[in-house]
Order: sequence, then C-alpha cells, then structure tokens
Amino acid sequence: MLRGFATVNYFADDVPAAVAWYTEFLGTAPYFHREFDDGVPAYVEFRIGDHQAELGILNRRHFSPTPGGALIYWAVDDVHTTHTRLLALGATPHLPPTDRGPGFTTASVTDPFGNVLGIMYNQHYLDMLAR
Repeated sequence: MLRGFATVNYFADDVPAAVAWYTEFLGTAPYFHREFDDGVPAYVEFRIGDHQAELGILNRRHFSPTPGGALIYWAVDDVHTTHTRLLALGATPHLPPTDRGPGFTTASVTDPFGNVLGIMYNQHYLDMLAR
C-alpha cells in the first residue's frame, strides 16, 4: 500500500548551483549533505512543507536517470505568484497556470537543472491539513 511519498529526488550536473537555487526558492538550507570519497557533492536533502517532505538533489554524474518518471506537484497557496517567482529565479515555463476545476490549479516549470517542478493549489490537501 502506498502511504504517500517519502522523498522526491531531482538531478543536477552542478549540485552546489542547484543547492543555491533551491535554497533561494525554498527559503531554507538543506539539512543533509553526502559527498563521494573524492569530495564531490553526491546528495543534498531539504525538508520542506507542512509534513517536512524530503526534496533531494542527486549528482547526475553518479546517478544518471533514465527517461521517464512522474510529475510531482507540490502544494502552494498561490500558483500564479509561485509560478512567477520560479520564472524570475531562472526556471523556464513547462505548463502554464491552469484551473482544473473548483479548488484545483496547476502549473509546472523546468528548473535550471532540467527537472520538471510541479506546483498546485489543491483544496483537498488543505481540507486534509485542517483535520
């Protein structure tokens, strides 16, 4: 049985640049760092959001992803404002803000490291959080 995601991993060729970019966007520094024996950053992890979800940045050089994957949507309070901020930080448009029905708006960008980052206003998420 799936109980919710534990960690979302993104990949980067330049892990320090990705850490700096996500630190700026998220407003928090990573709590965990792992380096390879040669001192090259291998993995960095942030804890973010209402449930302290894990967002990891993996060094693409050592963990090359194969094509495919899932689009993860992160809950946000305002899709339009967050989308605009991501673009101002250097992300590129992937899918524009789109109303998907009452209480549901989505958008996505491609971060400067080639990963798709989804954002969503989700009334169901807020209702569960309020319980």
